[in-house]
Amino acid sequence: MIVLDGVTPPRGRTGCLHSVPWFTARLGGALTELSLSSRDLTLPEVLSRAIGRTAEAHADTCELSHPRTPQATVALARWSADTVEYLVLSDSALLLHGPDGRVTPVLDDRLARIPRSRLATDALVDTTLRNKEGGFFTAAADPSVAVRAVAGTLPRHEVRALAALTDGATRWTEKFREGDWPALFDVVAKEGARSLVDRVRELETADREERAFLGRSKTHDDATVVYVEL
Repeated sequence: MIVLDGVTPPRGRTGCLHSVPWFTARLGGALTELSLSSRDLTLPEVLSRAIGRTAEAHADTCELSHPRTPQATVALARWSADTVEYLVLSDSALLLHGPDGRVTPVLDDRLARIPRSRLATDALVDTTLRNKEGGFFTAAADPSVAVRAVAGTLPRHEVRALAALTDGATRWTEKFREGDWPALFDVVAKEGARSLVDRVRELETADREERAFLGRSKTHDDATVVYVEL
C-alpha cells in the first residue's frame, strides 16, 4: 500500500524543471519496485533508496537543494504472512484496525505541533521549517530524511485492515471534527472511500465563506483514501 501526496509549491522558482506529478510518479514507481523486490530492506530503507533513485533521475538538470524542489508526503505499508510493516512521513495518515475493533492511527505530527504563528508565510515555511530540525520533513531529494519517518512492525494477526489517507481526507477528523479516528475508519470500511471524500467536500463547501474550520487553508485539498482488508 502506497499513498503519496505531492506538495504543491507556491508560485515562483522551484529550482526544478519537473512537475510535482512527475516527481510523485517516479517516487511511487521506485517505492513499488523496491517494496516488492527487496523484502530484506526495512520500509525506511526502501524509502531512502527510492528518494535517492528519484533524485538521481534529475540531479543533472535541477537544483535539488532548493527548498521548493518537488516533494511528497508518504504513507506506506507492506505485509507478509507474519508481519505488517508501516511508515508515515509528514501529514498523511495510516489507520490500523485490530481484531478487537481498536483503530490505531499512525501519524507524523511534526507539522501539527508547529505554532500557527510560525506558519505565517510560505517563505518562512520554506526557509526555516521545511526539512529542517524543529520543523517537519517530506520526501524530497535527501535520502536521509527516511529516518525521520514514523515506522514500525506488528504481528500480522494484530492487524485486520488498514486505511491510508492524505491530509485532504483526514480533514473530516482533524479540521472539521466530525468524528474521531475510529469513526472515520468506520465510514471508509462501511461506506467506502468515496463516501468519506464526498463528506469532506460538502463540509469544505459549507465553510467556504465563513472559514470557521479551514482558516487560511485552501477550500479544497487533494483527498485520497486507500482501504485494504487482510
